[in-house]
Amino acid sequence: MRVAVLDDYADQARHFADWDSLGCEVLFFNDHLVSEDQLVERLASFEIVALMRERTPFPQSLIARLPHLKLIITTGRQNAAIDVKAAQAHGITVCGTQSPGHATAELAFLLILSLARQLVANVNGLQHGHWQAAMGFDCRGKTLGILGLGRLGTQVAQLGKTIGMKVLAWSQNLTPETCAALGVEWVSKQDLFARSDFVSIHVRLSDRTRALVGRDELAALGPQGYLVNTSRAEIVDQAALLDALNAGSLGGVATDVYVNEPTTLEQEALLAHPRALCTPHLGYVTRETYSVFYQETVAGIQAFLKGQPVQVIQA
Repeated sequence: MRVAVLDDYADQARHFADWDSLGCEVLFFNDHLVSEDQLVERLASFEIVALMRERTPFPQSLIARLPHLKLIITTGRQNAAIDVKAAQAHGITVCGTQSPGHATAELAFLLILSLARQLVANVNGLQHGHWQAAMGFDCRGKTLGILGLGRLGTQVAQLGKTIGMKVLAWSQNLTPETCAALGVEWVSKQDLFARSDFVSIHVRLSDRTRALVGRDELAALGPQGYLVNTSRAEIVDQAALLDALNAGSLGGVATDVYVNEPTTLEQEALLAHPRALCTPHLGYVTRETYSVFYQETVAGIQAFLKGQPVQVIQA
């Protein structure tokens, strides 16, 4: 069996699991291919493909061109970029791994603190000879809005409460009872943006959430408000976001996610925008999370080779 480990951007996957224990030929790929023809050429001889989250899509058109493929295993409990139904139709098993999740919540709150204290402006200023280049503000006493009070949103809410922030929450299916149980105030979507100093996004991308944050929401957040996105870029109307930043009608944004990833200065105007704090999709990129991801990937491949696949993802 041959195993392809895709999108290992930092060349780290080999260090977090015992790949030799598989008894397979394992190849690690650090680049990111967009062309389906290039992917077919690369993967044609592999029976197993290991994916990192949603970095490389596996649509029906690609799956149909890989007749030797027997197993797709992705880090995380699910992967919206895999056409699981098409895989099953071609006799391909799709499996996942556990996903700790707390690393993304920690990053989201770090971005909130960094915006508040103008951390990047002060670090950059100091490197250029400016002492105390920018004035920040306290988070204590400010209002944090959580868009999506699920596993990650709940953790960010608790971090906010710990340092004395008032926490509001809204999502399409969220109930006042759920909020009350967590000590969070349930509000309408309009009030979430109108009353918050920060809004942190923690909903999954779907047809219902695409462009969920648009011009009206950004206008309500206002010139003193900040948006933090560690979920998916498409949840925010990107044109409306850039217009709001350019007009000064939004205080700023911190984003870890982009429509096209990996992205570059040529592709993404936000990267150089003075009101934007941009990180390269680091939410889950920690030693601890990678240990879980890749150790469970190896364990999942071992189970499949024994004819007993685990953590199978169903269509």
